[in-house]
Amino acid sequence: MTGHNTAHHAVPVRTNLLVWAALMVLTTITVGVTSFDFGFLNVVVALTVATTKAGLVILWFMHLRYEGRVIRLMVFTAFVILAIAIGLTFFDVAYR
Repeated sequence: MTGHNTAHHAVPVRTNLLVWAALMVLTTITVGVTSFDFGFLNVVVALTVATTKAGLVILWFMHLRYEGRVIRLMVFTAFVILAIAIGLTFFDVAYR
């Protein structure tokens, strides 16, 4: 395993607390947004906040930020494919 990096990254407690605080703020935004009616943009707003929260969790708590480019590209590709599948589902529902 010559190409595998086995070094561990110690994330400072302050960084973890800042990410946690950002997640709490985004959760509050999620709850607050439910009291507004954005019309057809309700789903877009909800998915935007959820994607942002998922990105924070993946980058810091799952340590994707410290992985190589290939792993990051694979995760990004999976998210793009998921977004396409969700988008196609919305188009299918919209035209029924």
